[in-house]
Amino acid sequence: MTKIVEYFFSIGSPWSYIGFDAFIDLAEKNDVEIRPYLTTVVEENGGIFSRNRPQVRRSYWMRDLKRWAGVRGKTLILENRPELSDPAPASLIIIAAYLDGRDWIGLTRALQQAFWGEAKDIGQTHVREAIANAAGFDGASLLKRQGDEDVRAKWAADREHALESGVFGFPTFLYDSEIYWGQDNLPFLERHVAGDRP
Repeated sequence: MTKIVEYFFSIGSPWSYIGFDAFIDLAEKNDVEIRPYLTTVVEENGGIFSRNRPQVRRSYWMRDLKRWAGVRGKTLILENRPELSDPAPASLIIIAAYLDGRDWIGLTRALQQAFWGEAKDIGQTHVREAIANAAGFDGASLLKRQGDEDVRAKWAADREHALESGVFGFPTFLYDSEIYWGQDNLPFLERHVAGDRP
């Protein structure tokens, strides 16, 4: 039987970036099929943008991110970042790559690294195109796909599915009707896909 993990993430989530490679490794090791769903914080389910949290919680969040980035071997630029535009439009070229059967994992990795590891403004069209080209894609073709009906439809449907599935933060993994929130829950997900259902 195929093991399918529904993977909810946001390109603008540092936790999605920090846990991405660990999740991909888990999936490969356990013969898991990943179904990606991209969206932004689901406030309707209780998700809170970091900018709306009290400062004491934001301070802890920053320290925790740095600790986990070290554990995962990720470069993470949190301080002295330039003013960056909304990274959410980068989700559309990832969706396009996925729908077209291209390496959406490689593209996601490149965009996350650019945004969180290099503080590049992936909200800008020309920046996304350059990153896609450097990752071995035809950036111009992917950008043309951003406005296509199937891409926009999946973007909208992904949010609706996240809302209905009880997702509020990222990354979230849904397997066998069990939800796991946060990259720190990957050990529990791995036990589950290996047969130890909670």
